[in-house]
Amino acid sequence: MSALPQRLSRVSAFAGFAAFALCAVLAACGGGGGGGTAAASPTSPVAASAPAAASAASPVSASAPASTTGTVPQSNTPNVLAVTVGPTPTSTRNMLMTSVTLCVPGTANCATIDNVQVDTGSQGLRVLASALPAGFALPAVTTGGGGASGAIAGECAAFGTGYTWGAVRSADVKLAGEVAASLPIQVIADAAVPATPSGCTGFGLAMNSPATLRANGILGVGPFSADCGVSCVNAALAGWYYACPASGCMASAQPLAQQVGNPVAAFATDNNGVLIDLPAVADSGASSVSGSLVFGIGSQANNALGGATVLRANTGTGYVKTTTSDGTVYSQSYIDSGSNALYFNNSTLTRCGLWYCPSSPASLGATISGLDGLGASVNVTVSSSTTLLASGNWAFNDLAGYNAHAFGWGLPFFFGRRVFTAIEAQVTPAGTGPYFAF
Repeated sequence: MSALPQRLSRVSAFAGFAAFALCAVLAACGGGGGGGTAAASPTSPVAASAPAAASAASPVSASAPASTTGTVPQSNTPNVLAVTVGPTPTSTRNMLMTSVTLCVPGTANCATIDNVQVDTGSQGLRVLASALPAGFALPAVTTGGGGASGAIAGECAAFGTGYTWGAVRSADVKLAGEVAASLPIQVIADAAVPATPSGCTGFGLAMNSPATLRANGILGVGPFSADCGVSCVNAALAGWYYACPASGCMASAQPLAQQVGNPVAAFATDNNGVLIDLPAVADSGASSVSGSLVFGIGSQANNALGGATVLRANTGTGYVKTTTSDGTVYSQSYIDSGSNALYFNNSTLTRCGLWYCPSSPASLGATISGLDGLGASVNVTVSSSTTLLASGNWAFNDLAGYNAHAFGWGLPFFFGRRVFTAIEAQVTPAGTGPYFAF
């Protein structure tokens, strides 16, 4: 999910650094310094979560990451997690969902949470407190800086459509056969932290309930290992981490090991990125779709890059570049499973609110390029949102909405493709991340 200067994943903090999202429209999802989360309802567009734009405190690299190849440790750990797109309680379309298992660290006291959105536009796992079983007590993660050092940590995670607020707690996160041990996660609407601080409420809609989050949580598996990174280590940034004694919350610095982290980067193996593999759908949509979230790149036979084109992303923001057939260049372009549509600016397409609704399907061409100039051509179709949303289907490859400044390759882009997201600084057969490949 994401949104205009908001952060992204902090999505992007994409860079494991702090960030601001850039996304799009408004109702949407993943990405963010949170990750993004829910997609929009049938009548409201969902914005995506874009990679985060780097904060002023973290430099943005204009150069591409090293492209030298590396040896990837091989694994035989079960690394495939089932993902689906289908009906949701909030009637939100194009929501890529899965289930995650949380355990009290080092114990067999576990709970499986369903209806968690998969988001390559953010880092970290975020779950609603209301989705956890009664009495399921995860240990608190404390803060590391400021006058209230040692208090329970609260976090604000901003997305394109709003924000989540909650406590930082530690859990063993189990996905397929992979385990991220004692991983800091965000528990949204956790009663242990006081009311949302003013530094967080300015990000829009409070997505602290099933109705507003449109999911039970967000699984952020973007191209960075932490949701804020060095910026939050070095300074207390409003709108990120907070020290929350009973008297109230104040902005706080946060050590890297105590920040909400990308579970994949914390795995023992298969930890250099993810592959989302979804089947193609007809332009009229599909009632449901089943696919796979595969952990690792080049670490097992099922996650080989093969002939995929590698798009090297900005190491400070996670952005790539999109050039459309009309010559428009979007330097802020992101590939984000947490956005439920394609988002871009096109003055020739009829709009119905923030959705595009051309009288007949429109074909558009674009080239997505990495920082090294290498790219791939992509052809997309945009159909009437009014027709699609009235069809009764739930998965669409041609749903699109308006974004004034960025190009968001949301979930429609993933149908019929094997899309890789490589994590920053992790070795892969195509060099270190961050990059996308398809």
